[in-house]
Amino acid sequence: MRVAITGASGLIGRALEASLLDDGHTVVRMVRRLPRVQHTPGVEEAEWRPEQGRVDTVALHETDAVVHLAGAPVGPALWTRHRRALIRRSRVRGTRTLCQALAGMDRPPPRLLSASGMHYYGDTDGRTATEDSPPGTGFLAGVCRDWEEATAPAVEAGLSVALMRTSVVLDRSGGMLRPLLPLYRVGLGGRLGSGTQYMSWIAMRDHVGALRFLLEHPEITGPVNMCAPEPVSNADFTRALGRALGRPAFLPVPATAMRAALGDFAEETALIDLRAVPERLLKAGYSFALPTIDRALSDILARPVPSTGA
Repeated sequence: MRVAITGASGLIGRALEASLLDDGHTVVRMVRRLPRVQHTPGVEEAEWRPEQGRVDTVALHETDAVVHLAGAPVGPALWTRHRRALIRRSRVRGTRTLCQALAGMDRPPPRLLSASGMHYYGDTDGRTATEDSPPGTGFLAGVCRDWEEATAPAVEAGLSVALMRTSVVLDRSGGMLRPLLPLYRVGLGGRLGSGTQYMSWIAMRDHVGALRFLLEHPEITGPVNMCAPEPVSNADFTRALGRALGRPAFLPVPATAMRAALGDFAEETALIDLRAVPERLLKAGYSFALPTIDRALSDILARPVPSTGA
């Protein structure tokens, strides 16, 4: 296959690229600068500048699929008005620009996997969300709705479009887990707030596996929950990480302190109750390599940290 990736330099993009290259596929990195000649076998570059409405569609000819992962980091940070605008704009404008460009091609790539977020469901308040559950409320839920709607030009042009509602991705080289490991190793880990709030998560190994599965199954369209089948409470996650590292984890972080330091970011991420299951992946036949938090953490911690994540 020939697969174009936006956000190829990010945590998920790097892992997906490595997986594709290992199996002999060609990767086209979509970059926001002039492309460079690549000396890595199987890797090409193509320019896209979503803020200027520019996409090098010539480089996308004879491409089998586009995996759209680009978007400004959500945090941890205070959500100032400027930060909120950047989070929304980088996702909605970038997705719309890409999809309009694909729709305008004579022979566009037939498959598009476009990132979205599990926060589409907002606070599930103990209920279990599937892909058929309604959208929630809040800033991130609104961003996710607009983000998904921005793929409309590609859908209307006849592309097979899957919307990847991604949960917390666990990996040693980045994301949520990387800053937690040093704290837990010295016994400073603990639950956040009450610890009763649920967290949907997925190991990087399964996230890449599910991406590859979706590339191979273009009949799967619409929203797809990219999460493990067993969500856990924050307290359960805390205990599991402590067990995996052989360290105690008994220093809770009060919710009031998190709200004071991070405001709405804390309220809509670390303290939100978000319990979802990957109903569509399971029904389609995807088999999770790491379906439980204990197995996932043991596997992740046994793997070396890639040099690219340093």
